[in-house]
Amino acid sequence: MDSVSRLLRMARLEAGLDKRCLLGAGTRMDVAAYGELQAPFHVLLEGECRLQVGTVLLDLRPGDVVMIPSGSPHRVITGGGAVSAASAGTAESVGEVFVTTRSADGGRPVIDLFCGHYTFDAGAGSLLLASLPDPVHVSFGQSTESDEVLRMLSALMRGEARREGEGTAAILSALCTVLLAMVLRTSRGDTTRTALWTAAADSRIASAVEGMLNDPGADWTIERLSGAAAMSRATFLRHFTRDTGTTVGAFLTRARLMAAAELLTTTDATVTAVAGQVGYSSESAFSRAFRTYLGTTPARFRRGRTPR
Repeated sequence: MDSVSRLLRMARLEAGLDKRCLLGAGTRMDVAAYGELQAPFHVLLEGECRLQVGTVLLDLRPGDVVMIPSGSPHRVITGGGAVSAASAGTAESVGEVFVTTRSADGGRPVIDLFCGHYTFDAGAGSLLLASLPDPVHVSFGQSTESDEVLRMLSALMRGEARREGEGTAAILSALCTVLLAMVLRTSRGDTTRTALWTAAADSRIASAVEGMLNDPGADWTIERLSGAAAMSRATFLRHFTRDTGTTVGAFLTRARLMAAAELLTTTDATVTAVAGQVGYSSESAFSRAFRTYLGTTPARFRRGRTPR
C-alpha cells in the first residue's frame, strides 16, 4: 500500500461537507473554531476570495484547496465591494445533508465555495495532522493531471450537492476523502508554497520517507539513509529538511508513534512488545516519547480506544 493511502487508513479519517457558500461581493463570513480532532477545509470552485487564518491571509482562485489542521477560527472575504461590519452578515438555509449559505443582502453570488471538515483519530490521525503546515494551501489550477482530476471531482460534488438525495452524505464524504488524498500527494512547487512531507519532490527523499513509514522499527541511521540516497550526510540532512519541513529525527519519531498507535488500537500486543516493534529498546523511552507527542501514556491511550 502506498504511503498516502496507508496514512489515511491509520488516521481513521472521516470527512463531511458542512456548507456550500454562494456569497456575493463585499461579504465577510466568520467561521468559528472547530472541535478537538477536527480539521476544516475549503475548496473554491468558482470566483476569487480571500481566507484569513490568524495573521495569514490567502488569496484563493478556482481550484484552490485550504485545510486548517489546527481547527482555528478563520474568515472568508469576497471582493468586488466594500467590506464593512454591515456586510458581514450571511443567511443560511438548512438542507437534508448540508447548509447553503448566501450573503444576507441577497446579492448575486461571486464565489462557489464548499466548506467541510475532517474528523481524525487521537493517535495516528492527530500525529499526521500536527505534522502538516497550518494552514495547508494547495492550488490545482496549473493545467496538470491533478487539475483535471479536481475539475471532475468538483463537478461530481456540485452535481451531488444540487441533487441532495438518498446517499448524498456518503457520496460527498467519499469525495472529500479523495480531495484530501490529492492534497497529501501534491509536492511543493507551483501548487503549494509549504513543504508537505507526504509528497517530497526529490525521489531520493521520498524513498527515505517511504522506507521509514513502511518499517519504522528498523535501525534508521543517518548513514544508512544518506547512503541509500547516494548523498553525503550533510547534503541528505539539508535536502530532507527542505522537502519535508522537519528533521529526520522528528519525522522518524512521528512515524514510529503513528505505527505504535495503530498497533495499540488493533492488536493485543503488550506495550513492551509494541515498543520493540516500532524501534524502541525500552518501554520507558517509548512511553516518554508517546506522552510527549500524544499527551497520554500508551496504556491509557489503549484503554480509551475502540477496536476496529
